[in-house]
Amino acid sequence: MNFLYKVSIFIMSFFYINVGVKHFSDSGWFLYIIPPYLKFIGLELIYISGLFEIVFGLLLLFPKYRKIGANGIILLLIAVYPANIYLAFNETPQKLIEITPFMASWVRLPLQFVLIWIAYNHSKKPVYYS
Repeated sequence: MNFLYKVSIFIMSFFYINVGVKHFSDSGWFLYIIPPYLKFIGLELIYISGLFEIVFGLLLLFPKYRKIGANGIILLLIAVYPANIYLAFNETPQKLIEITPFMASWVRLPLQFVLIWIAYNHSKKPVYYS
C-alpha cells in the first residue's frame, strides 16, 4: 500500500502542476467556463487558480507540507466548482471547449468529489520517505 500511496502522490502532483501551467499557457480555454457573473475578473481568477494549483501540487511532494497542499487542493476544487456547474448546464462553453454535455455534467461534476476525496486521504496520511 505504501508504494501505491507514493505513486498516487506523484501522479496527483504532476496533474495539478500540469493543469496549473495550462492556466497560463492556454488561459483562453478557462475563460470559456467562467460563469458570467465573474467575467469581469475572469483572467485574474484563471491566473490565481493556476498559481495555486502549481503551488499546491508542489507542496504534495514534500511530506512536511503535504497536508497544506492537500487541504489547499480541496479548497481550490470547491472554489472552482461553480465553473464546472456553469459548464455542465450551458451549451455555449461546451461547444467552445469541445466537450460533450455528458462529459461536462455526468463525468466532470462527480469527478470533482473523487478528486476532493483523494486529496483528503493524502492530507490524513503523511508518508516520510526513507
